[in-house]
Amino acid sequence: MTSLLYYHDRCLQHQTGKHPECPLRLTTCTTQLRDKKIWEKWTLPTFEAATLEQVLMVHDRDMIARTRELAENGGGELDADTVVSHDSYKVALLAAGAAIDATRKVVQGDASNAFCMIRPPGHHATTDKAMGFCLMNNIAIAAALAVKELDVPKVLIVDWDVHHGNGTQDIFWRDENVAFFSMHRYPFYPGSGDRDAVGEGPGKGTTWNLPVPYGTDRMATLTTFEYQLQEFAERIQPDLVMISAGFDAHKDDPVGDLGLETEDFATLTNIVQQIANTWCEGRIVSMLEGGYNPPRLADSIEVHLRELAKASVENAS
Repeated sequence: MTSLLYYHDRCLQHQTGKHPECPLRLTTCTTQLRDKKIWEKWTLPTFEAATLEQVLMVHDRDMIARTRELAENGGGELDADTVVSHDSYKVALLAAGAAIDATRKVVQGDASNAFCMIRPPGHHATTDKAMGFCLMNNIAIAAALAVKELDVPKVLIVDWDVHHGNGTQDIFWRDENVAFFSMHRYPFYPGSGDRDAVGEGPGKGTTWNLPVPYGTDRMATLTTFEYQLQEFAERIQPDLVMISAGFDAHKDDPVGDLGLETEDFATLTNIVQQIANTWCEGRIVSMLEGGYNPPRLADSIEVHLRELAKASVENAS
């Protein structure tokens, strides 16, 4: 089976100035992946931007209109952290389109897994608000499409970004079909993600937060992640696993830092692979969220891709 890598140079057109979430994040990664001869081993599909109708599966119309209008007027700030340039709206639609196409191909069996190396990131974007560097919630849009259009009964989103994925939690808070597991530094931005946040109504019990205090031993963090994710997955029994793959828990990250080393992201990947192998024949769709030290981000994505590619070969045999 094939592993798919989603990337487009147009993601560099989301111009943010002197901001941690900048085009250098991706250019550093593409250079390293090419130098290490990893790039050529992956299949890079062509893909289209998400449609407005697809985005509206999880976001309200006014939120999207504000982003579009700000971009069309030359750009500016949606909030203190979230910058929009002239091309940002179109780039955000393209990023969401990558997430959708990757999900469609993995669910339909055209690939065993996929990684979307896209920007802007998405997991802080709520139903009605862009925030935290995020314009549209890429993973939430793709998960909603998996349930509504691809008839996937249960989706499990695993978020290991150092910041809690408040937007994803918000969108699926009352949803029984999309489960959300988040390991994150706590207390920390955006302030959500305490252990007692478990969902409501039909979605009660489909949210599992693993808040990790700063300074926690990294091996303890990984062990707890594995144990709690396995317990949650057994409850959910997912038909598709998706990863909000933020790499800002790296010890050298200037925005996050949870003391993790580069090789720990290989371990996290393997843990999620075990879940996917157990419940859904290894089907994983992963997409980039945070990671703001470009060289360390490139290192971390490299180990993530190596593990995903290895799993693809193993599943094929």
